[in-house]
Amino acid sequence: MPYEVRGVIARGEGREVSVENVVVPDPGPGEAVVAVQACGVCHTDLHYREGGISDDFPFLLGHEAAGVVEAVGEGVTGIEPGDFVILNWRAVCGQCRACLRGRPWYCFATHNAGQKMTLEDGTELSPALGIGAFLGKTLVAAGQCTKVSPEAPATVAGLLGCGVMAGLGAALNTGGVTRGDSVAVIGCGGVGDAAVLGAQLAGASTIIAIDVDDRKLAWARDFGATHTVNSRENDPVDAVRDLTGGFGADVVIDAVGRPETYRQAFYARDLAGTVVLVGVPTPEMTLELPLLDVFGRGGSLKSSWYGDCLPSRDFPMLIDLYLQGRLPLDKFVTETIGLDDVEESFAKMGRGEVLRSVVVL
Repeated sequence: MPYEVRGVIARGEGREVSVENVVVPDPGPGEAVVAVQACGVCHTDLHYREGGISDDFPFLLGHEAAGVVEAVGEGVTGIEPGDFVILNWRAVCGQCRACLRGRPWYCFATHNAGQKMTLEDGTELSPALGIGAFLGKTLVAAGQCTKVSPEAPATVAGLLGCGVMAGLGAALNTGGVTRGDSVAVIGCGGVGDAAVLGAQLAGASTIIAIDVDDRKLAWARDFGATHTVNSRENDPVDAVRDLTGGFGADVVIDAVGRPETYRQAFYARDLAGTVVLVGVPTPEMTLELPLLDVFGRGGSLKSSWYGDCLPSRDFPMLIDLYLQGRLPLDKFVTETIGLDDVEESFAKMGRGEVLRSVVVL
């Protein structure tokens, strides 16, 4: 029979969120119900509340989550009730041209649960990134569940479901950072600091963190930045060149996603270097660059979707590194909160006071 749980709802653009009763149906074919144990508050959730992603209100917020499988529908293999899983928002299809070419992280037909969760009056909810996890139980496609070791606490495991994976993957997967590389990261919130950590994990020799907030730069040093640059006080392009022998960095990661930061990334890289855009622009943003510079500087200009991760490959590996003490995911958790505290966590996020608030259920 359907489950009734409490969840965080965004009813309209710019309106404060509310905690309301949500009806979660039994899982159908290819679906699973997961008892959510913890869910990080990601900036994407705020984008949903502000109408920055779509106007398909009301939204059921939350997507950076981990928990235990409660029930599975017909035909589900690979997971079963009792499994500890991280939820991911790109369940690959295995059949599209990207999957068939061995590049499933680019899957063009990712999927979500077919059924809808609803309010008590039957109003259908739009789950954030196809998940909706600020609630006690959520309905997802079974492919959105990645089984990992239950020894990892849900408060840190869930962070791989979005922001931390995006940053780690931007460095490790998209940027291909390797031993001895020089790396610059523009924007040192959760995603940017995860990129710093990824560069450190890969063995980069020089890791330059760039932000306008000294508090965030201090966080970046804690994750492995060898140098920091406050771009309110110093030109970041000049600073990166000064710190790399006048050449520029091998890999520059833009974790902000604005035209001005992208231009900084473009000119702060070495000839034939790589620019990785992982910060998400808004629809109205445009970029203008001299085409001759694009040609003459060579190298690669890449976008990173979810850190170009393959959850079934990357999540268990990263959790193993965490359990070995080699991946300090705990450092991302600034505070743990309840469902009723999500609105205030958005305000803290806006003031730059937290890396991650994590809802514990």
